[in-house]
Amino acid sequence: MKLATLRRNGTTVAVRVDNDTSATVIDGYVDLTALLEDSNWRSVAEAAAGEQVSLSDADYAPVVPRPGKIVCVGLNYANHIKEMGRDLPEFPTLFTKFREALTGPYDDVIVPAYAAAQLDWEGELAFVVGKQAYQVSEADAHEYIAGYSVMNDYTMRDYQYRTLQWDQGKTFEKTSGFGPFLTTTDSYVFGGKLETTLDGQTMQTTTTDDLVFDPAKLVEYISHIVTLQPGDVVITGTPGGVGHARKPGVYIQDGQTVEVSIEGLGSVRNKTIVK
Repeated sequence: MKLATLRRNGTTVAVRVDNDTSATVIDGYVDLTALLEDSNWRSVAEAAAGEQVSLSDADYAPVVPRPGKIVCVGLNYANHIKEMGRDLPEFPTLFTKFREALTGPYDDVIVPAYAAAQLDWEGELAFVVGKQAYQVSEADAHEYIAGYSVMNDYTMRDYQYRTLQWDQGKTFEKTSGFGPFLTTTDSYVFGGKLETTLDGQTMQTTTTDDLVFDPAKLVEYISHIVTLQPGDVVITGTPGGVGHARKPGVYIQDGQTVEVSIEGLGSVRNKTIVK
């Protein structure tokens, strides 16, 4: 099953995506954040019989627009760790992104000129928590994942490396394309190819099974630190091929478009506009 949040008539609605061209409104839920707060979200979505809407001109919002937490994992693909000259980690490297950083999967990304010196792409697999998780074992972790989506962990490298803490380069307002769908766990086979392009040129390509810490391990680790709530988002890390690691560095310029695609999940595509 695929779910989405669409902008309609000045507000948003949660929908079940029925096929490539149409979706069904899930009545009573303004977005997927609200839906996931219902413990029966899956059966509610499956039984939805609301208005039929066309996807041909749909305006997609961030798929889960109001997560309580966004937990990001750094240095989690073996090939990216190696390109950055680091050793494989014993434990996940965690940082956070605020929900204000999220934008729709096809929205333009507006970047203030003072932050535009070193704009970089980071194509990532994201997963969304489906029920409250605290001190969950790796073996049981799959029961707590609602589904998967696509994220560009858009990064201002100069801000990121001003200090040892990365957050300030990762959470600029409305810069992280997120969506277009939440694909539930029963409809996604983990391990598909992730590809990031800059104006059509491939910059990153790998399979998601190159992750050092897979989603189950991340649920276990994070839930032993803090309770994960329904609708929380975990961004699992980026593979090799980021612009900052290239010699010389390659950065996103005004007017360029980054597209991140993951096999089985769809793609986000955002044009950068510097103002």
